Amino acid sequence: MEQKYDAKSKIDKQTGCCTVDVDYKSEHSNDDGHDHSSGNDSLIKMFLPAIISFVLLLVAIGFDNYLPQTWFTGWARIIWYVVAYFPVGFPVLKEALESIRKGEVFSEFLLMSIATIGAFAIGEYPEGVAVMLFYAVGEVFQTLAVQRAKTNIKLLLDQRPDEATVMNGENATIKKASEITIGEIIQLKPGEKLALDGKLLSDTASFNTAALTGESKPDTKQKDETVLAGMINLNTVVLVEVTTAYTDSKLSKILEMVQEATAKKAPTELFIRKFTKIYTPIVVLLAIAICLLPILFLDDYAFNDWLYRALIFLVISCPCALVISIPLGYFGGIGAASKNGILFKGSNFLDLMASIQVVVMDKTGTLTKGVFKVQKVVAVEIPEAELVKYTAALETKSTHPVGTAIIEYAKGAEKNATVTAVEEIAGHGLKGKVDGNEILAGNVKLMKKFNISYDVEIDNTPFTIIVIAINQKYAGYFLIADEIKEDAKEAIQSLHKINVKTVMLSGDKQAVVDAVAKELNIDQAYGDLLPENKVEKVEELKLQNLKIAFVGDGVNDAPVVALADAGIAMGGLGSDATIETADIVIQNDQPVKIFTAISIGKQTKKIVWQNITMAFVVKGIVLILGAGGLATMWEAVFADVGVALLAILNAVRIQRMKF
Repeated sequence: MEQKYDAKSKIDKQTGCCTVDVDYKSEHSNDDGHDHSSGNDSLIKMFLPAIISFVLLLVAIGFDNYLPQTWFTGWARIIWYVVAYFPVGFPVLKEALESIRKGEVFSEFLLMSIATIGAFAIGEYPEGVAVMLFYAVGEVFQTLAVQRAKTNIKLLLDQRPDEATVMNGENATIKKASEITIGEIIQLKPGEKLALDGKLLSDTASFNTAALTGESKPDTKQKDETVLAGMINLNTVVLVEVTTAYTDSKLSKILEMVQEATAKKAPTELFIRKFTKIYTPIVVLLAIAICLLPILFLDDYAFNDWLYRALIFLVISCPCALVISIPLGYFGGIGAASKNGILFKGSNFLDLMASIQVVVMDKTGTLTKGVFKVQKVVAVEIPEAELVKYTAALETKSTHPVGTAIIEYAKGAEKNATVTAVEEIAGHGLKGKVDGNEILAGNVKLMKKFNISYDVEIDNTPFTIIVIAINQKYAGYFLIADEIKEDAKEAIQSLHKINVKTVMLSGDKQAVVDAVAKELNIDQAYGDLLPENKVEKVEELKLQNLKIAFVGDGVNDAPVVALADAGIAMGGLGSDATIETADIVIQNDQPVKIFTAISIGKQTKKIVWQNITMAFVVKGIVLILGAGGLATMWEAVFADVGVALLAILNAVRIQRMKF
């Protein structure tokens, strides 16, 4: 068992208890944190001391019950039980002495050592071995639980290959990923993972982006688009130009975020650590009192009986179930979130998300895609294809984003048209000739300027309208708007189901904001806001003593993200400033993940409090029974190791849940 403490746990200087110590490797590695060559070898090595002790204990109990008058008496019996105790007891005794030497006297190792040595001192050899045996088994299961939690997160984090194929002209060379420099060209074959961030040089490629977004559906990239470390090439051989150093990739930043998250403790976790710092020495003093105080009040005081009760009290009182299962529960929550493409920068934010009452959202890039698209085309007395062709051809002479949206919609229909005499009328639109026809394309002010009548319904539309006139006659219009994300409506509905209020803030004009809010059924929506106005709105909400989460993606959202109780950044398209400021990062930009983050926070908090309640109730009952002489060491073992195992199993449950 000794290797277990070195590999996975440490003595907490505040509580004196064995705590989960999760380490991450910044470089890709196949090592999972244990010294073993395979999973089966590791399990055998971890359970071997317990197996040896268990077999020797069973044989000894058999001798005690069925061959009581044979050689198995006196020193022979004591030595046998000592040998059975040694494989599981020695590592604990050693850790107890080490902790005392370091000044950390009141550790769980000391409690177990006193209890089991005391049991030997009063002749309760089988119980002394059994207590340490079950404690050792509990420690192994704790290790396996931590290992599983760690592995689940590493499936997300350790996605970068050690090596990559670098092209130098026609020559291909295998190089360590950490040695590849910016500007070098990587060749990526189908099924291979990209080792560094880069720019796609091939015309097109499809990638599995699950490592970064939690979504397994293919993502098609075009030439010159950014591709990220951890993406898996799905189809043909492609070339990628490296744009970011190995240690600066987006995946490295994700790894760093999760590593830092395990160090930021939730209030519940911090309370338990402080509680056990006081609790453990009090338990030792109470055990001494249980053993010695009755001598002052009882005429028939029997030292062995009261020592046995004190030892039971010590075993029951060990705070392992709390100290291990609570951080493991939060760690499991962080792991579950990571698998869903959500990064919590600390377990404290899991607690916070569980109590969120209002979600405030930016519009562009959060609820909408942030890209202008043609949503509707209305042609009047002219074929729609012809209207699209003429307008797109004229817009090729403009750099306005609205013009780009029309050109994209035309899909090349404008290429054969001849465009001449283009004139840009500031604040109005464009005038020009396409294939000899005079085309006007712009807002209603352009139509009024040239005294062209148009449909009055256009004046009542909140979105961007490009009105078209051909040869001084109204010919139709293009309705252009920022496209709402596919899951935005589902996100709002899900939040309303759990009684979370929704608010939208935007710099867009109020009419556009109102239209989006109405479509999504958002509770409150405010438009025409500058960044400082967004801050003011959030401050107003905070004055109502509400727990607020703000979701944004732009640089101008960073101040509001920092101000909210929980700042959430859309990490796929979001700015670095917002991601750095945020407490939670949604990697795939899906609004519905806001609901998922709250759900994971609530479930994590629920599991943690289940463990706290279970530990206190069971231990409290058995403590009272033990002090009154109504519980044996076997009940004490269940109250300690049994409850710890149940709490650990409950804590890892969240990693198997679907969100």
